[in-house]
Amino acid sequence: MQLGMKTILVIEDEAQTRKVLLNCLKFEGFKAIEADNGKSGLKLAQECHPDLIVCDIMMPEMDGYEVLSALRKHSSTLAIPIIFLTAKVSMLDLRLGMDLGAEDYLTKPCNVDRFLTAITTRLKRKEELKKWYVSPTNTSNSESFFESIDLPKCSKVERVFKFIEENYYKPLELKDVAQAVGYSPAYLTNLIRQKTERTVKQWIIERRMNEARELLLNTEQSITEIAEKTGYVDTGYFIRQFKRLHGTTPNQWRNSPEIVEAA
Repeated sequence: MQLGMKTILVIEDEAQTRKVLLNCLKFEGFKAIEADNGKSGLKLAQECHPDLIVCDIMMPEMDGYEVLSALRKHSSTLAIPIIFLTAKVSMLDLRLGMDLGAEDYLTKPCNVDRFLTAITTRLKRKEELKKWYVSPTNTSNSESFFESIDLPKCSKVERVFKFIEENYYKPLELKDVAQAVGYSPAYLTNLIRQKTERTVKQWIIERRMNEARELLLNTEQSITEIAEKTGYVDTGYFIRQFKRLHGTTPNQWRNSPEIVEAA
């Protein structure tokens, strides 16, 4: 990923925190732009269309949730990933942000390594979605899906992904995968994270979302039917999961898939 080509908008009312984050981003080769409140941050986002936004939650005039809600109402800013900054976060706050479409939460004071990892992870995710959408070989074929990803050539890893492919449409948890391939959950977690920089759960979700996007684009099936066919018993949970990863609901994505390409 060419970091120097990526623009990050930091919306933070604390001057010192904002300065530290901006310097960190610039040092890593990002183009960093800033706003000291939610209102001006929203305006800057609409004008500049950054690749990602880092936004404080508690701010005067317009808080982070209001910024996110406003961004999600317009197709030009709908798919911009947003990472929230907060001094503390409750489960209620976390649920609210995720329901609105936040990508991640970082607590202040923020560790630099975690800050940069969160940003690069979300940018990679965004690029993968764009590649998927513009690819002429978008099919639900299992080999096409996994072969399109640069996975390490390792028999242990291949067994894991083979099992995920064969069972992603069922209720599936880490312990199920671990038992199937003969590893402990802890060993499997460390193995997959070390080899792919993601967790087993993230790969299960990735496979399910790939299938969900296929069904949304190429069929007239209801959201409930698509949820069931991709391993989600709870349609509401499926919708929240989809919105967290794509910044929009399945229905909105189906009706305006160009938002992925425009992001």
